[in-house]
Amino acid sequence: MARIVVVGSINMDLVTTVGRRPEPGETVSGDGFALVPGGKGSNQAIAARRAGADVEFVGAVGDDVFADALRGVLSDAAVGVSRLRHVDGPSGIATIVVDGGGENTIIVVGGANSRMTELDAADLNAIAAADVLMCQLEIPLPTVLAAARHARANGTTVLLNPSPVRELPADLWAEIDVAVVNEGEAAQFGAALDPVPHVITTLGGAGAIYRDRDGHTLFHPGVAVTVVDTTGAGDSFTGALAAHWHEGPKIALAWACTAGALATTKLGASASIPMREEIEAALRKNGETA
Repeated sequence: MARIVVVGSINMDLVTTVGRRPEPGETVSGDGFALVPGGKGSNQAIAARRAGADVEFVGAVGDDVFADALRGVLSDAAVGVSRLRHVDGPSGIATIVVDGGGENTIIVVGGANSRMTELDAADLNAIAAADVLMCQLEIPLPTVLAAARHARANGTTVLLNPSPVRELPADLWAEIDVAVVNEGEAAQFGAALDPVPHVITTLGGAGAIYRDRDGHTLFHPGVAVTVVDTTGAGDSFTGALAAHWHEGPKIALAWACTAGALATTKLGASASIPMREEIEAALRKNGETA
């Protein structure tokens, strides 16, 4: 069982479903609304745990009505929350609109995530003891860099999902072992990804491609499913990839593609993350070793 530490965000997602997303200045009638705990860090932590890893979460919630629910979703998923702190002010939120085709539009307000500006000794000890550190870009960049540097110095594999996209300093790229990007992000980062030893590019329903430091590639095709909501699919992909990275890129890619596809079959982010048994069953069904 891989030991993973996630240093990242946790949000309450405000999810509205609608036949089609409105044009600028237009009002449309929605079909439904739900409060769903999410955030890229939390989603990836839960995804890694459900895919079979031992996971500890380092992050922050506020002092509002969402804080206990956000802590609870991690605890209920058996993700360690001893490093989840409470700060003054609101928790992070994301407003998500999902259309009839399952595509989404997301607005994130950082809240407590924006106040994740320091890592204490216990956070650093957890990172040093882990097999994999997973980070995203929904918390302050200096915190991501500090976590990555400490991980690299202690032999912990650093996996970065550089989303939402922003310009990143060369000293952060230098600390990254594994980068997980979608096609749009890969195009935006361009040559900045070249020094990263392992790059995985997701291709939506078409699957994903892996590239190592020598330019060798692996491709895994998409898994056929009925899409309900693509929210959280990328996080399910990344969490499963991290959980099985120690088994090699080929196996990790199979787990990741399968988990990401299954996540699109349910509404919401954390609620749609598949369990290990579901992923294993799908892998067997597709003739792959679980």
